[in-house]
Amino acid sequence: MANVISISHFTLLALPYLLLLLSSTAAAINVTAVLSSFPNLSSFSNLLVSSGIAAELSGRNSLTLLAVPNSQFSSASLDLTRRLPPSALADLLRFHVLLQFLSDSDLRRIPPSGSAVTTLYEASGRTFFGSGSVNVTRDPASGSVTIGSPATKNVTVLKLLETKPPNITVLTVDSLIVPTGIDITASETLTPPPMSTSLSPPPAGINLTQILINGHNFNVALSLLVASGVITEFENDERGAGITVFVPTDSAFSDLPSNVNLQSLPAEQKAFVLKFHVLHSYYTLGSLESITNPVQPTLATEEMGAGSYTLNISRVNGSIVTINSGVVLAVVTQTAFDQNPVSVFGVSKVLLPKELFPKSGQPVATAPPQEISLSPESSSEQPSRLVSPPREIVSSGAVKRPLGFLVLWCWCIAFCYVLV
Repeated sequence: MANVISISHFTLLALPYLLLLLSSTAAAINVTAVLSSFPNLSSFSNLLVSSGIAAELSGRNSLTLLAVPNSQFSSASLDLTRRLPPSALADLLRFHVLLQFLSDSDLRRIPPSGSAVTTLYEASGRTFFGSGSVNVTRDPASGSVTIGSPATKNVTVLKLLETKPPNITVLTVDSLIVPTGIDITASETLTPPPMSTSLSPPPAGINLTQILINGHNFNVALSLLVASGVITEFENDERGAGITVFVPTDSAFSDLPSNVNLQSLPAEQKAFVLKFHVLHSYYTLGSLESITNPVQPTLATEEMGAGSYTLNISRVNGSIVTINSGVVLAVVTQTAFDQNPVSVFGVSKVLLPKELFPKSGQPVATAPPQEISLSPESSSEQPSRLVSPPREIVSSGAVKRPLGFLVLWCWCIAFCYVLV
């Protein structure tokens, strides 16, 4: 009976933790259910459902939604949403989804210069001239927050309506944000505007080369990937579980230590470094923020064996994703592309594997000579230790033998003297 009570007591204690674990690992976000609590967002919610964006968001677990209240929908905005082709309307709404959870404290910490945030529109790879991110700024005097981009009209955040850490925040804004590539003026005329070919659905295969070109600050990484030929392997590996690619920015290569020269590495080692930047699973930014197993194998792990060439991924200060290679600590700076089964993130450092680079950053190209030079030293030391003791023993014995004979001779003389 006592055992039953003990087990029941343990179960009652463990149950809250199990529920917390289950709730924290739930990845899906039901945007429609969240917005259903706010009748003044019904028009915006209906647009998300009819365009298919609500269903698209169900696979994500961390975002900030910029919702337009019914009272802020002007007749021109309503007309725009009715006249746009379905693909363009979906892109317009994707521009209102920020792929980063922004809490009230996060908004208060935004500097006056602003903070760039990736949108679902940019992550889809369908941006017009690569303009898919927004800049979030905060006026320190008034505390007002505005959101926009150089090519768009800024909107003002009216209210933080809902926040459910670490999954979703709903901010209401005073109007729609129209990204570059959708002509709102032309759309308000009787004739629908011709759509750019950039708004057509993306091809079935993912073109990583084009994604990095659109990113504008991945030129060095792109040249290395193309020259090594591994970019083709990455594109082939998108099948199945998908891939997550961490691409160092151009400034990351500029910050490499002077004694690290990737170009001087043998082709095989250079390929390992590049494959060290790729996970053979598809992760969104939100998935990386809430990852349960921080130690992740890479494509290089698959070639070199379990436990090697792994990355340690964690979240710090709320929503900053860090990647520890064992040699350097990098930060995810941007989402260059995010469309299942491929995600591409910019990182602040070149990820140097500890298997090829010691902590000092010196390339391991010098390691083989070090191993060879240590072997003779060890072999030369071993004979000296093995041979030396017998010599000492022999020499010691040689000393002891005459000394013992002399002592015996002295005893004999003394004994004879006594007899006399």
